[in-house]
Amino acid sequence: MSIALKTALAYHSAWAHQDLDEAMTHIADDIICDAPAGRLEGAPAYRAFMAGFVAILKSTTVLAAFGNDTTALIMYDTSTHPVPSAPGAELVTVLHDRITYSRFLFDRLPFAQARQPTT
Repeated sequence: MSIALKTALAYHSAWAHQDLDEAMTHIADDIICDAPAGRLEGAPAYRAFMAGFVAILKSTTVLAAFGNDTTALIMYDTSTHPVPSAPGAELVTVLHDRITYSRFLFDRLPFAQARQPTT
């Protein structure tokens, strides 16, 4: 298994088990993350971003994972308290066994629909 894929899967497994402390051991101090809501810079900002998601997470299933020595892509589906299915994907760059960049994609529509009042 490639270095980047091994790191990305270890990171994913940690947050999937709601262990944010362990997940952050795979994140570089100077991580840059491009997410649907905008750019995050630095481990504290990234941790705050992930903490909100991990708090509502019920489970996740990896749908596909690929990688080489520096780049990995993981696609997964998550079940959260607000929505039963929230697909997502992360394209990460790994340097010295730490994720230095994450392009984080997820479908925001199910969350927006869950916030709509029912009539």
